[in-house]
Amino acid sequence: MKKIKHEAQLLKKALSIGEQYAKTRGYITFDEGTSNKIKIECIYRLLVDDKVIVPLASDKEDGPNMKHKLVLWIQKQLPEGHPLLLD
Repeated sequence: MKKIKHEAQLLKKALSIGEQYAKTRGYITFDEGTSNKIKIECIYRLLVDDKVIVPLASDKEDGPNMKHKLVLWIQKQLPEGHPLLLD
């Protein structure tokens, strides 16, 4: 996996936008106590189910790879020139 600049901030943004996406799809929002691990997996599976992102191979489906996949997804969603995309 290639290291991405601003990966932590991009993941935070992906979780935020992913939660909004889930809410518009009719899912209940996460509780305040819900861990990021659970949020990452739920949002990843929703995006895969909706065919928004390509699923990982079943043997590669783990926390770090799901995080990386969400970061790659959000990079493509952000407008060109966004501060998190700049070097």
